[in-house]
Amino acid sequence: GICGDNHCTCSCLNQNMAYGVKPPKLGDYAYNLAESADFMFDHAIFNDCMANVDFCEQMVKETNPTLLKKAEQTASPHGDIHGYKTIADIMRALNPFTGSFYLETLQVARYTREMYCLFGGRHTHPSTIMPGGVSAHITHQTCTDYYVRLMRYMEYVKRTVPMHDDLYDFFLQELPGYDMVGYRDTDLVCWGCFDNPDYVDYTYTNMGEWGRHRYITPGLVFKGELITTDLVEINLAMRILLGSSYFDDWTSEETFVTQDPLGNPVDKRHPWNKVTLPKPQKRDWADKYSWVVSPRMYDRNDYVACDTGGGPFARQWVTAKAGLVDIGYLKATGHSIQMVLPKTAGMPEMELEWHVPEKSNAVERDRARTYHQAYSALVGLHCLEKALGEIRAGRTKSWSDFKVPEEAVSVGFHEAARGVLSHHMVIREGKIANYQPYPPTPWNANPRDVYGTPGPYEDAVQ
Repeated sequence: GICGDNHCTCSCLNQNMAYGVKPPKLGDYAYNLAESADFMFDHAIFNDCMANVDFCEQMVKETNPTLLKKAEQTASPHGDIHGYKTIADIMRALNPFTGSFYLETLQVARYTREMYCLFGGRHTHPSTIMPGGVSAHITHQTCTDYYVRLMRYMEYVKRTVPMHDDLYDFFLQELPGYDMVGYRDTDLVCWGCFDNPDYVDYTYTNMGEWGRHRYITPGLVFKGELITTDLVEINLAMRILLGSSYFDDWTSEETFVTQDPLGNPVDKRHPWNKVTLPKPQKRDWADKYSWVVSPRMYDRNDYVACDTGGGPFARQWVTAKAGLVDIGYLKATGHSIQMVLPKTAGMPEMELEWHVPEKSNAVERDRARTYHQAYSALVGLHCLEKALGEIRAGRTKSWSDFKVPEEAVSVGFHEAARGVLSHHMVIREGKIANYQPYPPTPWNANPRDVYGTPGPYEDAVQ
């Protein structure tokens, strides 16, 4: 799969909590540098080699030739930046296997993976990311090799963001009702990621505090309202339901955790207590039809089917609304995210601003993804500068030793490129008694639950 590095990192964050180990700052920055490179890679190929096939010339020609004719006659508002004179030129550039931007993005995927490997060893299954930090030998040369590729990516981003804005705005303007494609209520989950080494200690006790200092803010959103940015509250609100899944219920099984480390009660349907009991059977769309369970967020009244907005939409929505992030290159304002891309070899400094959209729909999820390419690159630049500061000061250690405890309850909260990722672990007698990972897919692609509530994918196409 493509998410091996995200799971590896999340597992390490989880184990750091369980083992009571804090990596040196250079180790924390290495986590961030590797994962920001993965985001740069994933968002590029997902948008321009997968999702944007929907907007390419070949697709539009076959499905809506009148729209293509209009695109031929419509100038690109930012053509002087990205180089495509008309909207139709952008569409042609996105044609699979032949379009210029499609092919360029394939090359981008190559060097962003190289960026990841500088700190993670391999992509997508890392060899140097581990509990306590990283085993990579990090030097000035490591950072320079990363920096050269990062600045190349910055130039790519300076073109791709305005190009996508032109394309998406055209579709919204020319196709009335297009803003309702994939629409659903703004019920979002974001666990946040990219820990700030000055604050993170990986303890559950302080998780609410160090979680808020992440470079992407965690948050829970119900009906367009940011409810909390506290990872402890978020953790306790998680529920795993059944209904249409090929699993037996676990309510009669052992309860592993009754209270969290702060003494808060933990529900039987929390991931710490979930037991996997497969029950294969014939698919029945009126009954059981999926191997995916139904994660929900409990708001003390209802079990809400939240989604990740494909990852970037939820991350930027929560971060913008929370207004906590301010690292110079990035600033959350309460309604937007301001980004400053530095001068590069071929282009001047550029300022971008992503505004929280009125609706959660397909095109705004795509738009958020292209802006998140810039966001991820700027997090990478910030962490690279900090990592170089550690190296210049002689603090080159990137890993801390640890011992596996006899007893522990832990959780790792992270973000995969396409949304929330959490690993939940219970250790007894020095061994894993229960381990439950929850990546983006169960949150987005889950079936109807026991109350008849559809998951986000079903909801968005009803």
